[in-house]
Amino acid sequence: MIDRGLAVIDRFRHHAPMQETRIHPTACIDDRAEIGERSRVGAYAIVGPDVSIGDDCVIGPHAVLEGPLRLGPDNDVAAHATLGLPPQDTGYQGEPTALEIGAGNTFREFVTVHRASTKEDGVTRVGNNNLLMAYSHVGHDGQIGDGVTISNASQLAGHVHVDDQATISAVCGIHQFVHIGRLAMVGGGAVVTRDVAPYTLVAGNRARLRGLNTRGLARAGLSADQRRDVRRVYDLVFRRGHSLDTALASISADAELTRPEIEVFTAFIRASRRGLTR
Repeated sequence: MIDRGLAVIDRFRHHAPMQETRIHPTACIDDRAEIGERSRVGAYAIVGPDVSIGDDCVIGPHAVLEGPLRLGPDNDVAAHATLGLPPQDTGYQGEPTALEIGAGNTFREFVTVHRASTKEDGVTRVGNNNLLMAYSHVGHDGQIGDGVTISNASQLAGHVHVDDQATISAVCGIHQFVHIGRLAMVGGGAVVTRDVAPYTLVAGNRARLRGLNTRGLARAGLSADQRRDVRRVYDLVFRRGHSLDTALASISADAELTRPEIEVFTAFIRASRRGLTR
């Protein structure tokens, strides 16, 4: 029975077009859960109350989904992943905090994403089209944007924010309240205790700034002119020896540095709470 169930889920995931909602007979689905159209729930999966699964999702064998949880359409939750369990926070007293997940995400084996604590707005959020590789973890009150990659066994503590298209390599540790900017790259095995500015590359324990994520910028489609302007503001902030106030004033005074990606960079620096990885 188990082998047959696994084979069925494998066919659902890789071969058969989704035609209707199918739930394996060994899955445990609470009567108060909602399962979208054409979604699949695999063998021995557990879906608790106040869980809403969108259309065209695949929930793998032994996955555990606990609410309040809203899972958008076209998400793939692999075997033994757990979504929506309570936060690992000693101040949490069982309040009905939530996890909200967008569309098109992949959560590989043994990924864990926890509901929020009560220190912010009570919601952990994962956006759209993200890839969370095996054994990675997003802690309570995390805010993950769109197009983010979190590689194997990387651990994000509570209140970590990761902006769109950032990449966190394998076996990284991200300190609580750290903010990682758009299109930033965190090298393998890094321990990150300060904010990581957009477009930059950091690595090491403790993480240090290693340069611009030039390959990531090119892959993201930034033109040569856009990359040149990013390089100019990067140099002003990190390589000229200016204070942050002086560097930001120089950027604001330069009429050529008005692209949206430059505003993303300067706004991030102004908002940084933990200080920048330098």
